[in-house]
Amino acid sequence: MTKTANPARRNGLSRRQLLRAGAGTAALLAAAKLNLPGGAFAQGAGPEVTSAKLGFIALSDAGPLFVAKDKGMFAKYGMPDVDVQKQASWGTTRDNLVLGSEGNGIDGAHILTPMPYLISSGKVTQNNQPTPMYILARLNLDAQCISVAKEYADLKLGLDTAPFKAALEKKKASGKAVKAAMTFPGGTHDLWIRYWLAAGGIDPDKDIETIVVPPPQMVANMKVGTMDCFCVGEPWNAQLVNQGIGYTAVTTGEIWNKHPEKSFAMRSAFVDKYPKAAKALTMAVMEAQQWCDKMENKQELATIMAKRQWINCPVEDVAGRSAGKFDYGTGKVVENSPHIMKYWSDFASYPFQSHDLWFITEDIRWGKYEAGFDAKALIAKVNREDIWREAAKDMNVAAAEIPTSKSRGKETFFDGKVFDPEDPAAYLKSLSIKRVDA
Repeated sequence: MTKTANPARRNGLSRRQLLRAGAGTAALLAAAKLNLPGGAFAQGAGPEVTSAKLGFIALSDAGPLFVAKDKGMFAKYGMPDVDVQKQASWGTTRDNLVLGSEGNGIDGAHILTPMPYLISSGKVTQNNQPTPMYILARLNLDAQCISVAKEYADLKLGLDTAPFKAALEKKKASGKAVKAAMTFPGGTHDLWIRYWLAAGGIDPDKDIETIVVPPPQMVANMKVGTMDCFCVGEPWNAQLVNQGIGYTAVTTGEIWNKHPEKSFAMRSAFVDKYPKAAKALTMAVMEAQQWCDKMENKQELATIMAKRQWINCPVEDVAGRSAGKFDYGTGKVVENSPHIMKYWSDFASYPFQSHDLWFITEDIRWGKYEAGFDAKALIAKVNREDIWREAAKDMNVAAAEIPTSKSRGKETFFDGKVFDPEDPAAYLKSLSIKRVDA
């Protein structure tokens, strides 16, 4: 018969020490705490529950959730029963968040950063009923792309969309429809493609029809001519190039360098009921982000992400850009791109409130919120950077990797526009194409 190891011995404490504990029990428990994974889950101090249901879309910026599950990081922080569930679309993600796990939905998700705000304010929910959400961490910076159909190959489009405007006008004059695809109204991909089009004088609501297509369906739809351009994350832009259907015009980091992208968000009801579990989940995601960002892990990361239960794609469709090699499909190949997806470096994981303010300001620009909407009041309810900071403290994250401010300061875009979080109205006024004035 196999002898069972003494649990106290496994935690670095002998039976004799426990018997002699007496008044020193608290000190011994503290010692046990330090010897447990993560240093955070001694008896009575761990998460209130061991499970949570988290959603994701098949995109490389969900990598930290895949890694946290595959490499046991959720388990390390006391959450071994986390269920990471693939969602069919961002609309499905929203619907399942509204339901919550009690209603056979989900508790949290890898999500487009504006969505927790749109859901919390009831702007995109059935009957405009709010479902309060919290953003616990940002998941990544940069590395989305805008891709264009092969019929525009001769234009070799980049940041300047003026040539595209002329081509679209010519196509429309022939009686054909022109369409730009994104993944969710008011979401990040919607805002990136709108910014790119509008900067070149193309009104995304008047000069081209914007349509919603789930990320995994982008390539197939481009193949049959459903759209003229699209914005989405990887691996779908690389797959488009690999299949010879179209090309990458720009990476979104060229539009706004080191821009925020996805977030890790949860229903407020879950976090309020299980605050320790919410922090444990955040810690697991943060550790996974650190792992994902190491260059020596990029090939393994690509292999994990390509798995059937995650993105379900050929490894080569995700490996190149994951490691910083961008083949645009036009003969342009950039090695060691500065716009590689960042999961941890450059404070990628920290949910800057100033970034959330830009997203809401852009959604005001395009009419998702009314003019004069109190963005800062909503941010104060949704952004939980305090939980991120607590998690970072418990993980002994180096001080140099923790921002000293909730704002990253002024942000500059490729067309010279400047967003000052102290004066978002001035930014709105500087934009020529918009639905709502400041």
